[in-house]
Amino acid sequence: MSSSDRGKDIAEGSSRVAGDTPPTPSRYESQKRRDWNTFGQYLKNQRPPVPLSQCNCNHVLDFLRYLDQFGKTKVHLQGCMFYGQPEPPAPCTCPLRQAWGSLDALIGRLRAAYEENGGSPETNPFASGAIRVYLREVRECQAKARGIPYKKKKKKPSQGKGSDESSSTTIQFS
Repeated sequence: MSSSDRGKDIAEGSSRVAGDTPPTPSRYESQKRRDWNTFGQYLKNQRPPVPLSQCNCNHVLDFLRYLDQFGKTKVHLQGCMFYGQPEPPAPCTCPLRQAWGSLDALIGRLRAAYEENGGSPETNPFASGAIRVYLREVRECQAKARGIPYKKKKKKPSQGKGSDESSSTTIQFS
């Protein structure tokens, strides 16, 4: 490899050393592989073990609930005096759960991994409507418990539809 090729590799962020080693996977790809392996292990540990070909959205929902025990996000229960407070002044006994954003990202990675590992998009249990409903309920529950309103962001009206007539660089297509 010439010095100009090495310089090009460095500039492009390539991790190739001698041309035979594959590039280091991105953080996302590494996390996706870890998540996929964890889910596969979860299915194997079920009694009886569940083959991936028989996995459905109920297995995915059980997996998400199982992960809650490792969560770090305090979710106040309705009877808690800190329910609805974003920054409670004292500790309480409410449970720790997986944060909605973490679960949402996890499902996105597992959905992609399922199809990359030979699964059909039509049978992808991670793309099920039941999963979307569960994630929406988790988001709303956590928002209420922590006093943080989640509001759907409205799409901004696109510019260039006659709203900015003083611009000389606007190009109209017809």
